[in-house]
Amino acid sequence: MPIYEYRCGDCKHRVSVFFRSFADTNQSPHCPNCNGASLTRLVSRVATIKSEDARLEAMSDPSAFGDVDENDPKSMARFMRKMGDQMGGEDLGPEFGEMVDRLEAGENPEEIEKTMPGLGGEGEMGGLDVGS
Repeated sequence: MPIYEYRCGDCKHRVSVFFRSFADTNQSPHCPNCNGASLTRLVSRVATIKSEDARLEAMSDPSAFGDVDENDPKSMARFMRKMGDQMGGEDLGPEFGEMVDRLEAGENPEEIEKTMPGLGGEGEMGGLDVGS
């Protein structure tokens, strides 16, 4: 049962049209918003599933660190949040969430580390060297 995306030439909305079978895709669809028949099929986004190894390899790629400013806690928080998202639902624990929230609030990484000692080694925040 496919779902295709279209741009309606009449109302200019992007719409999704559900077909009951692949055979039905040969019929001319109508816009569910305005009932117009002037639809142009769009290329839909796709998602790919990566293995844990592929996710970890992508995270270790040095180009992933290109926009991380170690002097900007908010920049570090964005990267840490992205890293957490790449873990695919793996529970990183409440400490990880607290650390990222505090970085997003602009708190100094060294101050966070003082109050949360087990997050990394000396001068490190979650594996990112912040002492350089």
